[in-house]
Amino acid sequence: MSEVSTKPYLIRAIHEWCVDQGLTPYLAVAVDRRTLVPRSFVQDGQIVLNISPDATQSLVMGNEMIAFQARFGGVAQNISVPVENVSAIYARENGHGMAFEPASLADGESSVDEAELAEEPMDALAEDITPPEPPKGGGLRAHLKLVK
Repeated sequence: MSEVSTKPYLIRAIHEWCVDQGLTPYLAVAVDRRTLVPRSFVQDGQIVLNISPDATQSLVMGNEMIAFQARFGGVAQNISVPVENVSAIYARENGHGMAFEPASLADGESSVDEAELAEEPMDALAEDITPPEPPKGGGLRAHLKLVK
């Protein structure tokens, strides 16, 4: 029997802790071809997603994939993120959470380049929403532990 990663369990635990504390859980994701996100919000091969109950519908946090619906520019979009691409989960308000090394980057594979992202179908989203910003003052780095 192969060993199951602790990563999806830690992601779910921190998500639950954030929600229980009235905090907003943010998910930082390394984007590659398997990641279904609004490409116009990807910066430097990464995206930060608000995964709070108020911002998502039908959130499913499985051992291999995190999937949900969210609105971008007033249009519902299906989001699908491989768990191995999650680089961090943290509370927006205080930066507390956990950082991970995304498997694709750990194995030496880079995320897709900007030209490849522009070819993806989700690129035509409204420009009136800006992606969430990590906490200011380096709070994210100060409170996260890297887990492989």
